[in-house]
Amino acid sequence: MMTRIPQLWTEPRTRIIVVVLLASGVLFGAVRYTRRSPSVPTLVVRRGDFIDSLQFRGEVKALKSLTIVAPAEAGDFQILKIAADGTPVKPGDIVVEFDKTKTQQDLAQYRSTLKSAQAEIDQARAQAQLTEEEDLTAVLKARYDGEAAKLDASKGEVVSRIEGAEANLKVADAEQKLHELEEKLKSDGAASQATIRSKIQSSQKAAYDVQRTERALAKMTLQAPLAGVISLVSVWRPPVFAPFKAGDRAWPGAPIAELPDVSALQISARVEEAERGRLAPHQIVTVHMDAIADREFTGRVEQISNIATTDFSGGWPFPRNFDLTLRLEQTDARLKPGMTAQLTVLVDKVANALTIPAQASFQKSGQTVAYVWTGSKFQERVIEIGRRSGDRILVVKGLRPDDQVALTDPIAKE
Repeated sequence: MMTRIPQLWTEPRTRIIVVVLLASGVLFGAVRYTRRSPSVPTLVVRRGDFIDSLQFRGEVKALKSLTIVAPAEAGDFQILKIAADGTPVKPGDIVVEFDKTKTQQDLAQYRSTLKSAQAEIDQARAQAQLTEEEDLTAVLKARYDGEAAKLDASKGEVVSRIEGAEANLKVADAEQKLHELEEKLKSDGAASQATIRSKIQSSQKAAYDVQRTERALAKMTLQAPLAGVISLVSVWRPPVFAPFKAGDRAWPGAPIAELPDVSALQISARVEEAERGRLAPHQIVTVHMDAIADREFTGRVEQISNIATTDFSGGWPFPRNFDLTLRLEQTDARLKPGMTAQLTVLVDKVANALTIPAQASFQKSGQTVAYVWTGSKFQERVIEIGRRSGDRILVVKGLRPDDQVALTDPIAKE
């Protein structure tokens, strides 16, 4: 039994409408295919200024800096208080305060020793005066006795020869005794002066100890001599480099903190050999401080070293870089030594140039290519690069304005 075709389909008008609809669908599909969107991110090539620049990292440093150290007049110092790193200070503000207990005890002992030494000097002088008076009295008496003996001896003409001889012996004895007493006076005087000098030396040493300890005690509190921002110094205390903190012990002369002159700051950086040849003094530098994101600074290249040195902070194998110094042209109260910055040096500027991101270029078979969207697919084109700067490249051949290039490899995606 045959299937009966609906009468509507057999009409010529209906068949024409169906054919037109089918043709329209095919045409729409073809147009849509030829104008489909790229499957990877793209960028339209435009003309503009190509900025050739160098970028590297730097650190803020002070041209002048005052180091605050532990006093050298005493032994170990235990830190009771210490200003925090980055603390702004005014002249006279306390930076470090050490434990004064031991120094105060030493000062009390030295003062007691000084007082005793002074008392011993007074006692030695009094004893010397007493001894001198006794010796002088004895000398005077011996002189008197000698004169009396001489007087008796002068009577020899009227007394017997025996008595005269005895009188002469008494004179000799008196003269000998006087001589002995005079020598004793001199000897006792010299001994007394030696004793006094010894006591004076002891007193002077005690006085020196007192003055030294008083100076040390005065330096147990270290104050800021000028206004600035405290920068604590890291010192080697096994097993690490670290700044001092409250409770730590410092040794005499140990560096505690630095007080840099924030009115004269510069930036130090290190550059590779390939970059060294593109830099010159007085070039303008744009500076972006990591810690001051709301402001852009400018500076100029001030000095570039002529000899490369090993950069031990660069990792193994240690690179050999050139030292670069930049002078900032602005100041800011927030600036302080130790801050890090991103530095950009403008080397050259090419106007009306075709530029694309470096990620839009690819290496294929030893050539640099870009993928240009033609409306339905990507076309691989060999391009010639004039120069690079950061993440931008200048294209001198192979692309035209308004070309739409792939930002990722479309073939790799397929």
